[in-house]
This record gives sequence, C-alpha cells and structure tokens, in this order.
Amino acid sequence: MARVFVSSVINASADRVWDRVRDFNALPKWHPRIRDSRIEDALPGDKVGCIRNFHLQSGDNLREQLLGLSDYDMFCTYSMLEGPMPLEDYVATLRLTPITDGERTFAEWSAEFSCDPKDESDLVNGIGTNVFQGGFDALKRHFGG
Repeated sequence: MARVFVSSVINASADRVWDRVRDFNALPKWHPRIRDSRIEDALPGDKVGCIRNFHLQSGDNLREQLLGLSDYDMFCTYSMLEGPMPLEDYVATLRLTPITDGERTFAEWSAEFSCDPKDESDLVNGIGTNVFQGGFDALKRHFGG
C-alpha cells in the first residue's frame, strides 16, 4: 500500500480555510490544476456519497466519491472511482487543525492506494507535489502567505 502525506501552515484561521475547501465541488475555485467540476445527480456538494466529476487543466477526467465530511473536525475523506493514474483503492483525507498561536491553520492531506511497485515513487511524488502541495500553495497565496 502506497502512502502520501503532505502538511503545511496557512496564514488564516481554520474556519476561513474550511469555508473555502469544504464544498466537495469547489475544487476549481481554489485548486489551480482543476478546470471544472460538477456533482453527479444534482446532489449537494457536502452530501456524503455524492460523486464529483471533474477535469484537470490537462483535460484528464476524474470521478471521486465523498466518503466522510465533518464540519466539527474539519476534514473530508474521499475515494477515487476513475482517473488517469495507474492506481487502485485510492482513499484520501484533507484535514484542517486550528493553530491558536496567530490564527493559522495546520493543513494535512494524505492518501493511500495500491499500484504497481514500479509506479509507486512517481505516483507518490506526483500526488504529493502537484495535487496536495499545489493545493496548499494556492490556499496560501489566496490567504496572503
């Protein structure tokens, strides 16, 4: 089982960051690699079980299902149903934790998945750098950090 873990500090309160990322359909509003997104079957973007169908800027299409979401604990967990990467059983969690010293946010994004061992290093590095850190960098820019 391959694992990816990326963390960062964002110079805004966790409540403000959560407001920006909690909608499962909002990726195009805050992540620069996402071109468009829609929730299938016209479900709300915070309904556990909903499926987001989205395109990367490259044109690749992905489908992911929301498995869990908590406003109290500020996390969302989702699985990838379809995508261009050679992996299976992908489950990821984006979690925010308040840093009370200075109204900042500790953000962590992690994933586990199965893949061919020859692809593992490239997938871990690509997801960690392009998806997770790329998203955190965009949030830091948005919140002025």
